[in-house]
Amino acid sequence: MFKTPLSLLLLLISSITWAQTPVQKLERAFNDFLADPQTRYASTSLLVLDANTGKTLFGRNENIGLATASTLKTITAATAFNILGKDFQFQTTLGYTGQLTPDGTLKGNLVITGSGDPTLGSARYQNKEKAVLDQWVNAISAAGIKRIEGMVIGDDRIFGTQTTPEGWTWQDIGNYYGAGTSGLAWRENQFDIHLQPGQGINTAVKLLRTVPEMPYLKLVNELKTGASGTGDNAYAFLPPYSNIGYLRGSWGMGIGKNGISAALPDPAFDCAYRLQDTLKRLGISTAKPATSARLMALNGEELPGITKNLSSISSPPLSEIVFWFLKKSINLYGETLLKTLALKSGKMAKTTEGAKAEINFWADKGIDRNALNIIDGSGLSPANRVTAAAMGSILFMAQTASWFNDYYKAFPEYNGMKIKSGTINDVSAFAGYYTNGAGNKYIIVININNYSGSGINRKLFKVLDALK
Repeated sequence: MFKTPLSLLLLLISSITWAQTPVQKLERAFNDFLADPQTRYASTSLLVLDANTGKTLFGRNENIGLATASTLKTITAATAFNILGKDFQFQTTLGYTGQLTPDGTLKGNLVITGSGDPTLGSARYQNKEKAVLDQWVNAISAAGIKRIEGMVIGDDRIFGTQTTPEGWTWQDIGNYYGAGTSGLAWRENQFDIHLQPGQGINTAVKLLRTVPEMPYLKLVNELKTGASGTGDNAYAFLPPYSNIGYLRGSWGMGIGKNGISAALPDPAFDCAYRLQDTLKRLGISTAKPATSARLMALNGEELPGITKNLSSISSPPLSEIVFWFLKKSINLYGETLLKTLALKSGKMAKTTEGAKAEINFWADKGIDRNALNIIDGSGLSPANRVTAAAMGSILFMAQTASWFNDYYKAFPEYNGMKIKSGTINDVSAFAGYYTNGAGNKYIIVININNYSGSGINRKLFKVLDALK
């Protein structure tokens, strides 16, 4: 009787294991993940589609709505590309009211009129703060304006007065990632606060300066020094339109960065303030302090009509905005795009109206609107609930669009995959695309809510590694 040598038997067993399909390996890896103590009380979904056909290769809890965190940005970006177009640009104009006399006296005001451009003054693009201010100063000088009897006004009316979506948390609002929208956004609606830890644990942290200087803002520093290695646990509690903010939490000894970034409480005012301050330093005086259309309305003042436009600044095209929106997960961009979608649909520039426009668009494409419980455009709200199946379907449909290449290149790379990450309290998610070494193309959506402990992403990647 022929007996199989032990070495050959082991080789056969190894070959059978090696020959498992990626889907079989994925199922095993996912089941192992669900058995991990960190996931005991969590809700977890996973969807893997064949990117060529849209066929579901593996799905678990894919029809359960979960908080998305920043993976929601993939839907916001795809919707904006579809409705606004990849070449869409925001416009910001500078003009004046009243009359200009022959001696260069403007008997009126300078008005900066915004359309919501979230990139104005951003260091990421050509229209950086200095470049924008230089362009405006040159336009003012070219018009022959030497003295202004009025003031510089930031016209922020297009987006109304509600800057942050309902559902955002108090801990987020006031910090750079919680910067709300503005009809006249400026420097991505944030400023920097430089800090220095104290000499010992629980001693006072020193507030060195703000960049730029914020003379109209009072910051109350309640920060305490944390132990070495504890890092940044500092938060700015600074409500929209307020001129008083509180710094709370801890700043670790030996930390390797200068400080934190906070949200501008009134971007339109700050924009007008910076232009007026620049003009003052150049010898062009204004009779009244800088203000905004919102502040004028509070005082019962009407904004006069524009007599003459002096300058117009176009934002980068939407394709460039989406690149940074997904690559660096800039929440401000998502909220701005959602309000712009509302305007495009003929509604007021409200977050709720933008969400309706977004849901209606995809419902018309066959996605169940009940699978898209969308609260904001960025995913920062913990109240968003979207199914993996809905997100996966949108990612699949995006592949046939003319703008897909711009969309795809904006996805960050994690674990060797083109996937957008999402992280808020006890939520971690990834969504995007992957092509393995054999040329198989996949669409991936994985999401876990209410996990415990830390280091969950490494374990999520281990599940996705089954596709490699």
